[in-house]
Amino acid sequence: MSRAPSFAPVDVVARTLRVELTAARSRRDGAAPRVLDVGGGSGTWAVPLAADGCEVTVVDSSANALAVLRSRARESGVAGGVRAVQGDVDALADVVADAEADLVLGHGLLEYVDDPAEACRALALATVPGGALSLLVAGRFAAVLSRVVAGRLEEARRVLVDPSGRWGPDDPLRRRMDVEEIRTLVEADGQLSVERVQGHRVLADLVPDGVLDTGGAVPDPLAELEDIAAGTPPLRDMASQLHVLARRPG
Repeated sequence: MSRAPSFAPVDVVARTLRVELTAARSRRDGAAPRVLDVGGGSGTWAVPLAADGCEVTVVDSSANALAVLRSRARESGVAGGVRAVQGDVDALADVVADAEADLVLGHGLLEYVDDPAEACRALALATVPGGALSLLVAGRFAAVLSRVVAGRLEEARRVLVDPSGRWGPDDPLRRRMDVEEIRTLVEADGQLSVERVQGHRVLADLVPDGVLDTGGAVPDPLAELEDIAAGTPPLRDMASQLHVLARRPG
């Protein structure tokens, strides 16, 4: 029997991916799901997914990050389940085949690419018909709130009104989005259909130390709270990252 990925219990994104991978195994008659992690860097998601029995390909432009990935995969005993490929989403078709993956990850990717619409098209083409695309994108409204709390009111105003959600020319991110912006982007050319938009760690990072220790005797109440908050506006919309699960029609 397959093991669940070793992610934190309050991680609603991990639980969403776990359900998707179970469905992928069923479609493949028990064979290992194929996962493509674009911009996956040092393997934060890839290594646990490989430990769960997935075949994971990580595409990243950084040779240093891929070296760390290979090292982490060896140390975790999953080197055979991880393939590291140097490249980026702008030339994804040059390094992976069309319809290669049951699940494609683009976590922390759209904030940095030159053309997010073209990136979404490339990710869609790499997904098998019926497969899923998982995106994590920086949220606009969380950045507004964080700057207000820090007393940076002019930066907060800029994030709120700027078309790309940036607070100025020194902002390290090229864009932040709200729910409607990312839904419109992902569904723009009809290759993907958004099934779920949820907040990632909406409340968990606010909980004081020690609250998460439930001793394993009962279901984690914070996990239940995160599940509700992740899909409940306006809490969902104020998450620092928005998670989108989209599907390529098949």
